[in-house]
Order: sequence, then structure tokens, then C-alpha cells
Amino acid sequence: MLRDSQGVATKHAALPMDLVPIVARFTGAHTCVEIAAQLSAEAGEAVPVELVVRLASELEEGLFLEGTVYKAARAKVEHDFAGADVRPASHAGGAYHDDAAQLTAYIQNECFGKTSGEGHPKEGERLAALIAPHIDPWRGARCYGEAYGVLARALPEDADTFVLFGTSHAPMREPFALCRKAFDTPLGAIEADKDAIDTIASACTFDPYADQFNHKREHSLEFQAVFLRHLLGARKAKIIPILTGLGDQQSSGKSPSHSKAVERFFDAVRGVVRDKRAIIVAGADLAHVGPRFGDPRPFDEGERRRLDATDRESLDRAERGDAEAFWEHVARDLDTRRVCGLAPIYSLLRTVSDDVRGRVGHYEQTVDPEEGSIVSHAAVGFFT
Repeated sequence: MLRDSQGVATKHAALPMDLVPIVARFTGAHTCVEIAAQLSAEAGEAVPVELVVRLASELEEGLFLEGTVYKAARAKVEHDFAGADVRPASHAGGAYHDDAAQLTAYIQNECFGKTSGEGHPKEGERLAALIAPHIDPWRGARCYGEAYGVLARALPEDADTFVLFGTSHAPMREPFALCRKAFDTPLGAIEADKDAIDTIASACTFDPYADQFNHKREHSLEFQAVFLRHLLGARKAKIIPILTGLGDQQSSGKSPSHSKAVERFFDAVRGVVRDKRAIIVAGADLAHVGPRFGDPRPFDEGERRRLDATDRESLDRAERGDAEAFWEHVARDLDTRRVCGLAPIYSLLRTVSDDVRGRVGHYEQTVDPEEGSIVSHAAVGFFT
């Protein structure tokens, strides 16, 4: 199954397995004639050139091949998105209900209705930041309830601004991507704080809108907007949506603190948080392990226990507010544990005040019932 996570191609492409060796050679390095000849030599029987050409043509028409057709379609989609004032709820009707009443009932009953109360604020504590999952709400219902249950009980009366750090699951050219659009949800839109966003953008030494298109289909922030809108009801509030890439640092393992551009960005976000007493939310999952993510087999019970322990070691560093220790601990096994929330959680830790401390309210390993792959995630509140 081929799908376009950025939404240029609006449909999926289902490929029979015997066509996969053909598509695997669609790298731009060979002609259809050369691909047919290679496959014929490997299979010991003739593979018609016409078959390769027809498959390439169908994928090109479906916008799954990079070329003039795809580039023209992408340019139009990017232009339309850039000019829009509102980012649509891309995953409504798929990852969660698109009907307001059904969505409200689901959040109340399946998310908030099944929480344990662990991690809730103690008397006198003020919530400063929150780590919430970005797994789909169908599978992450309880963890969303635990995370936003903390926010429901500790939301300061004067809090009207939320800085949202999310994982960009599509590649980014720059370390961060801002978005000045309101985020629509089935419960109503939540406005972007354009003035604050402009303040952050003006401090950047890179183009903070170079990767704005990644916001179009990215779910890590969309899901946070849905839960915030539900929780806030009619209360007026604004968000500062930020997708985190930090791709160069994640590939090298080198701390982002060595980048002057990243440090200027964090300085600007800290200034906004301080001036507005904003709440910071990181939409971040933890480990991704098992066959779906490239491992040869599902984890057994012993491996799951070790994963639990390793995840909690990372979270312990986050609870202490030690951003560099968290980065170092996660980066060392990023290729095997595949923590996709490294960048947003690190960003949260770099922008909260020094006196903030976290508390894990819930940790969970969501296991695929069919093939056993695991996505782990947690709810963590940070308080002053």
C-alpha cells in the first residue's frame, strides 16, 4: 500500500506483491526498458516492457512518481495551503470522529472516563507544560485522557496561550516550522497567536516557514488541537503551532545546543512563554519497535520489560528537566528504539523555566493485535 502522508496524492495505491520488484526500481536511475531487462534476467522469463510502462504511467497519474505531473500538483496544493487562513482537520473521520457530538462523547467516555488520576496536580501546583501522545486517539484513548485530565485539573485561569511542539513525520529542511493558521476541528477552530508567532519568526536566522507545508497533514499537532478545543469549550485561547525537525542533530546525535540558530529559536519561544505565561504541550510518542518498523519479529515479554525500563529512564531525565541528559539517552539508541518524540520533548524541556519539574502520570505500550508491533507513549505533567 502506498500513501502520501503530505496529501498531494489524495488516494492510496494498492500493489500486488509481484509488482513490488518493479516499483522498487523506480528510482530515476533506469529506463522502463532497462528495468524490464533486469527483471527478465533475474526471473528467467520475459517481463514485458509494456507492463513496466503501464505501471509507471498509472503511478504517475496517481501522483506517486516524482516528475512533472507530481511537481505541478504539489505546487498547486502548496499554493492553496499557503494562502489559506485555516488548516483543515485533515484526519477527522479517520483517526477520530468527524461528528462533534460523537467526538465529544468519545473523549468524555473513552478518554477522560477511564483515567486513573495518577500524575494529577498537587495542591498549590501550577501546570507549566505537558507531554501528550500523538498516536491516533482510537488506540491512545487512555493516555490522552491521562494527559489532558492533568490539564483539565491544573489549567490556570489566566492561561490563554498554548505552545504546541509536534513531531514532523515528513522530512524538514529547517530545524523548526511555524504555522500562522487557525487549526480547525469538528468542535470548532482554535486560533493561532499570529503576533507571538511573528515575534518568534523575527528572531530566526533560518526561514521558519520553509517547511510550513508539513503542517497540512501532520497529525502530531492536529490531535492536540482537538483535545484542547474540547477541554477549553467556549473559552478563548490561541495556539503557537511548531513542528520540530532537528534532522541534522538527530542523524548525528549531536546536541541541538551547539547550533546558534536553534538556540536563538529557543530564546524567542522562552520569551513568548514568559510574557504570556503560556502552557507548553509536546505531542510526542516514544518507541516504535516490531515488524512494522523494520524489526525481524515482535518483542517478547522480556524485551517489552526492557523497553519499559529504557523508556522510563528517558522519562526520568525529562522529569528532572534535564534536556541534555534526555537528548543523550534517547539519541544513543534512536536507530533501534526509534523515539519519534525526541525533538518535541527536548524542545519542551529547553523552553520551560528552570524550576519546573515533571511527573509521569501514565506510561503505555500499545501493541498491534495482528503483528505485534509496539508504539509506546506517556502522559507527563510539568509543574511549578
